[in-house]
Amino acid sequence: METSRVVRVRRHGGPEALLFEDRPVPEPGPGEVLVRVETMALNHLDLWVRGGIPGVRFPLPLVPGSDGCGTIERLGPGVLEPAEGTRVVVLPGLSCGRCRRCLAGDDNLCASYAILGEARDGTSAEHVLLPAANVAPAPPRLDDDAAAAFPLTFLTAWNMVVRKGRAAPGTRLLVHAAASGVGSAAIQIARLVGARVAATAGAPAKLDLARRLGADDAFDYGDPDWTAKARAWAGSEGIDVVVDSVGAATFAPSLRLLARGGRYVFCGATSGFELQADFRPIFFKNQEILGSTMGRRADLLRALELAADGKLVPVIDGVFPFARIGEAHERLASRRNVGKVVVRIAPRD
Repeated sequence: METSRVVRVRRHGGPEALLFEDRPVPEPGPGEVLVRVETMALNHLDLWVRGGIPGVRFPLPLVPGSDGCGTIERLGPGVLEPAEGTRVVVLPGLSCGRCRRCLAGDDNLCASYAILGEARDGTSAEHVLLPAANVAPAPPRLDDDAAAAFPLTFLTAWNMVVRKGRAAPGTRLLVHAAASGVGSAAIQIARLVGARVAATAGAPAKLDLARRLGADDAFDYGDPDWTAKARAWAGSEGIDVVVDSVGAATFAPSLRLLARGGRYVFCGATSGFELQADFRPIFFKNQEILGSTMGRRADLLRALELAADGKLVPVIDGVFPFARIGEAHERLASRRNVGKVVVRIAPRD
């Protein structure tokens, strides 16, 4: 019997909770494809699945991992494409494909929407079984590491910048955590649609990265004067859109910087989940506070087209072999990473 090596979380904990196990290679059913994973990339979701979140129940035991690049190894009944042998990227959002939300293109609003590696076994494995709708040909311009690092963060950033933030030419947009996967993607997408961009980060190398990606200016959020500098950059009207994954530490100062009609868009809360704010300027200034999780599958396909043209490029911090996936988790958890942390499942010659 052919077996496949996976990393499975059976109980929450530190990196020691990542258990290597062998399981039979799954056989694709109707509408499914079997992907041999070459490379996967980590997201903060992987840390939450491994370590647990108070009040959130994950369906353990679970193979984490939402992002990946690999090769179609087998097709299930009824699947005609992509053909066996096609190099693909994993599309991490799962939906029913039949409800009115899905049929309208808003698959991320489907009542059964879930994320690979959160609701079903993910890409920390030599093989992953997926609905055929959850793979797309990998852009030839992106190598395996870059292709694996692309989907979740660029999908999330596109939804925040374009859909929720409604960024357009001239929009003044502030990106927090500029060197994170979402932050580095958001800067690129914002510049692509013509927005003016500023960013925050916590280290000189991260600030330099933000500027290289196209930010007009970048501020160290450890500097007590960073909000004054951001206000000076934006001008008297303030900032139109804030893109944030930090949460508690950046929420209140971000609201103070927002213009009339400004949008604060957040997709996570890595610094804490408790938010406090004065409601008065929110309604007096017609501001919007917008939560954002993942995004439309069609938008991710559009972003992949732009990657194929060289207009969007994931930033990679480091690459770890599969045997050292625990160290990869530690690297991401340290917040020292500048870009995405990647794990190579298949060894390179």
